[in-house]
Amino acid sequence: MSLYREKYQALVTLLEQLRPDATTTQIDVPELRRCVASLQQLFAKEIVPLANQDSRVQSYQTEISKQLRLLEIDVMFFQGARQASTVETRLQTISDRLTTLIQYCDAILQPEAEGEK
Repeated sequence: MSLYREKYQALVTLLEQLRPDATTTQIDVPELRRCVASLQQLFAKEIVPLANQDSRVQSYQTEISKQLRLLEIDVMFFQGARQASTVETRLQTISDRLTTLIQYCDAILQPEAEGEK
């Protein structure tokens, strides 16, 4: 397994671990913020520096970077939510954002996985 593939798989694993935690109203917001920060660090320090000339992958990387920043903002909005309906809406937004991020990573990994068969 290439280093490139391992890093994206690690990112997917972290996203999938975070998703169930982000769907409960009893969520620990400081822990959620820490997890999002570690996702951003993993992406910025270990994935972005890996050279890849594929424009399709670069497009996905741009989108992943944007979605990670938006996820951080979603968590801040969730932290400020006071009404139950707002809390539910914010949790759904966070869950949707995590799903989108996983789909982007899967799209990057998929062609490589087919090529290895």
